[in-house]
Amino acid sequence: MKRTLGTCYYPEQWPSDIWAEDARRMVAAGLTWVRIGEFSWAKLEPEPEKYDWAWLDRAIQTLGDAGLKVVLGTPTATPPRWMLTRHPDMLAVDRDGRPRKFGSRRHYCFSHEPYKVECAKIVGLMAERYGPNPHVAAWQTDNEYGCHDTTISYSDAARVAFQGWLAKRYGSIDQLNADWGNTFWSMDYPSFDDVDLPNLTVTEPNPAHSLAFRRFSSDQVVAFNRLQVDLIRAQTDAPIAHNYMGRITDFDHFAVGDDLEIACWDSYPLGFLEDRVGADAARQRAFARQGDPDFQALHHDLYRAVGKGRWWVMEQQPGPVNWAPYNPAPLPGMVRLWSWEAFAHGAEAVCYFRWRQAPVAQEQMHAGLLRPDSVDAGVMGELAQITAELADAPDVVPVQAPVAIVFDYDADFAWAVQPHGAGLSYFGLVLDMYRGLRALGLSVDILPATARDFAGYGLVLVPGMMMLADDLKSALNDSGAQVIYGPRTGARNAEMGIPNPLPPAIPNLDVTVTEVESLRPDMPIPLASGGNIVNYRDVLAGAAQSVLQTANGESVAMRDGLHTYLGGWLDPVAMADFLRAACVQAGITTIDLPDGVRIRDTGNERFWFNYNSDAVTCHGRTIAAAGVLRETRA
Repeated sequence: MKRTLGTCYYPEQWPSDIWAEDARRMVAAGLTWVRIGEFSWAKLEPEPEKYDWAWLDRAIQTLGDAGLKVVLGTPTATPPRWMLTRHPDMLAVDRDGRPRKFGSRRHYCFSHEPYKVECAKIVGLMAERYGPNPHVAAWQTDNEYGCHDTTISYSDAARVAFQGWLAKRYGSIDQLNADWGNTFWSMDYPSFDDVDLPNLTVTEPNPAHSLAFRRFSSDQVVAFNRLQVDLIRAQTDAPIAHNYMGRITDFDHFAVGDDLEIACWDSYPLGFLEDRVGADAARQRAFARQGDPDFQALHHDLYRAVGKGRWWVMEQQPGPVNWAPYNPAPLPGMVRLWSWEAFAHGAEAVCYFRWRQAPVAQEQMHAGLLRPDSVDAGVMGELAQITAELADAPDVVPVQAPVAIVFDYDADFAWAVQPHGAGLSYFGLVLDMYRGLRALGLSVDILPATARDFAGYGLVLVPGMMMLADDLKSALNDSGAQVIYGPRTGARNAEMGIPNPLPPAIPNLDVTVTEVESLRPDMPIPLASGGNIVNYRDVLAGAAQSVLQTANGESVAMRDGLHTYLGGWLDPVAMADFLRAACVQAGITTIDLPDGVRIRDTGNERFWFNYNSDAVTCHGRTIAAAGVLRETRA
């Protein structure tokens, strides 16, 4: 697999007489791909049913003539103002009942049927016109589903659609009442039409109700995306992608990805450090110009799984962004590091957002490859280095990692509904376990909850997966791998009830969770071997062997054969010790790495990444600040 580069371009925002020069400079910079079109609806259809395709025809031809491959985005993330006049009830509504108004982007509700008809019309016309175009080598649906908290809408359109979804799922209102436990607080519903949305209630809504609404909202995104994919695929064999966002977990990306050829995500390491990683102030300061050493890598591995091996970075941060609480410039060398890290995790393409910094509107403070005056930005020197290195780089040879983590969006829904502690999240637990594995020098694969084949993995982690299907339990039991479950794994049935027998009910693992507690930040539980339980704890009983204890001798992890249940969220010290011991049990070699240094293996290369602002010497290698060291593997 060849590694390629690209950028995001908005020809409608620039005079047409500079398009050819822009295209020439893109090719000279070593770029292959250019994404266009995803925000252009008002230019394509300035009035209802009155279309202007001429400018887009010229743009695609100009870019193609220069030797660039076009990724054409559908424009449905930015419906024009006349659309709202035509459909005033199309807006999403927030939890407090306020409409998400026109004036920026993503101002639509996934459940609004007339809007979906409008989307089908514009996407169908684009597909008919550009599907056969040889310069359009890939497509992107919409833009960043879920960004700006736009997956979950409490509109009337969503309410009606939700009621229909419930009727299909449960079959009868009696079944819904029984599954949800609605005898509690006298919440029984006479009919599906009486079920409202789970917001603006006096106190918290029934968790089963909230979970059902999150599942419904996810299904609406899947259906919206599939509508576009079907129209595009009818006109072209070019691959179709969507660009997901970091730590957006309120819809099932695996389900969306099942309809696509390529998974993409938009990587903004510095913005995410301040906005989404959850790092404390000291860590934010230490990595302010580099980004978190594990956050990007986790998403690379996640989207490699979503894309079934095919994935891109559709938007890579090239300089300061405009939307985080603080927006420093990257340390020199970091754009190169981020790019190579994506390639080391199997990316086919890394595309930089954006070609030229915009002098106007909401993103005018967002850096590009060019300054607003069209002069090269400082990052172009790093891009030249990356281009030269790619020319001599071998093709990527994928290889299975020794360790896998099962990632389940439905589990994230359940944690969001019932976190049981302030600030706790499924994603945060997975990130901490992933970080612990990476600190031991390990490459990691992410697997969906639908995975049933675990051949070749020495260690499989199933953290926090609250609904654990019986056939997944059986597959893990038969896998031959060391398997670590918990905390909260198997804690609920499919309708958010506590199961009987009590969790985790894992075959051949005699462990029962008898009680649970969440912990204040200032009340960690010390462990006998060092480190602490933080955030969350399952109290364990059973005949399985105790392999980790508190300082008071209470079991924290218990093992039967190949299966271990971990009943606590561990701090970094305890996590490293626990995972290192699990790898010894699994026969997996680990390497203790300094903070900020990470390894990624492909079939023929080993990459060392140094996220620190100073050079680091470790294991006989000196890695420059913000540096990448590549080695050939036998």
